Amino acid sequence: MAEHIFTGFGFGPIQGGLFVKEAFQSGNFSRLIAAEIDAEIVAAVRANKGSYYVNVAKANGIEVLKIDNVELFDPKVAADRRMLLEALAQSTEIATCLPSVYFYDSGGADSVASLIADGLKHSKARATIIYTAENDNRAAEILEEAVTKKFGAMSPGKVQFLNTVIGKMSRVVTDPAETEARCEDSRGLRKQGGFRSEVAESKMKTIAPGIKRSFLVEEFNRILVSRTRIAGFKPGIEVFIEKDDLLPFEEAKLYGHNAVHSLLGFIGAVKGFTKMTELKKEQAIMQIGRKAFLEECGAALIKKYASFADELFTEVGFRDYADDLLERMTNPYLGDTVARVVRDVVRKLRINERIFGTMTLALEYGIEPKNMALGAMAGITVLLEKADESNLPVVLLPCLRRGKLVPAEAGSDWRKLDDAGIEKIIKWLWAGQSCSYARQIIRYVQKAKKHLEILIADSV
Repeated sequence: MAEHIFTGFGFGPIQGGLFVKEAFQSGNFSRLIAAEIDAEIVAAVRANKGSYYVNVAKANGIEVLKIDNVELFDPKVAADRRMLLEALAQSTEIATCLPSVYFYDSGGADSVASLIADGLKHSKARATIIYTAENDNRAAEILEEAVTKKFGAMSPGKVQFLNTVIGKMSRVVTDPAETEARCEDSRGLRKQGGFRSEVAESKMKTIAPGIKRSFLVEEFNRILVSRTRIAGFKPGIEVFIEKDDLLPFEEAKLYGHNAVHSLLGFIGAVKGFTKMTELKKEQAIMQIGRKAFLEECGAALIKKYASFADELFTEVGFRDYADDLLERMTNPYLGDTVARVVRDVVRKLRINERIFGTMTLALEYGIEPKNMALGAMAGITVLLEKADESNLPVVLLPCLRRGKLVPAEAGSDWRKLDDAGIEKIIKWLWAGQSCSYARQIIRYVQKAKKHLEILIADSV
């Protein structure tokens, strides 16, 4: 019997291709609701009678899933807002899938925190769990604090905020030509016996008729969440794996999955690739990614969590984790773009983020982060290419002579960077922050510049 009611905030590929999809497929929910401020998506799904499509990238093709009976509400519309609050007051499971935790409290009375607080204040549900899918290891605590300020203290036996570790890669395909090309590729492979016919014959579909965007998510579905501690409450989404302590897995994602993904993306960008799958044929580059995975972040995490009873933090477990991810990152059916992987380069090169955070972790455990340093140098190269959009000060560009831009060299050739220039850019990226390994990290990146030059020259 369907006893649960689900409400999600944000209707992107993770919400639509993971949370709502899993809630729908479980058969445990009587209602599926999502709050979305994109009026075009709301109108398209409504016009399609509450149905939308998710394209799932498998190892051998793309499968299209149809999700039915979904209610989309735009909280900016008064009537929708009322219906959303009524749904929240009945919801047993809520999931936030927003660009970052900073969106929790933005928007005043229409903020996610305010809406959840109002729903909980008038709750008719026996209990409610709230998944936070933002890429922050304190997302649940941050949202709980924001909601508590508006709602007041909540009973631990009725409401619980859960952190998540979501290693599922996804994207929104906006180019109709790419959708058509994928269908042609699938049909071609089917004729060659490349994969099962039911997968091959599925054409990639847009979210709903009348909208030129598609959800594309990978098949991977091993999602980790905080253990539910509400007595007698069983989540309706049953496929998630509960853990008592998520921090080790969050660090494995940030310093393993995210770090190496960015490393490969940055090198791919310098190489001139547009798709991550193009890296598969570059053995030297893939080997760098694997060494960074196993010999640097993996080795450090295994040492750090030596007493943690989980197979991931063993040599065999982490090797399997790394090899699986390297294969998934370059899956041609996911078609991940280099541009998507390297976007927001300034954030990804912050001192405690995926690249430099991993280097720090490695050094803490006596490991030389040579491969991650190569990723950092490639990231700086991408930063220079995106100098305008990244607001990189002109004075840091390597195409300066006596404080003036040389017109013929404007656009910044990373090969002209000297050690001093690399150090200045890193310190700008770190925004005044530092760590005990700062000098060593900078030196490793300086040395990596020559390695990057050789790597690019050899792979041309």
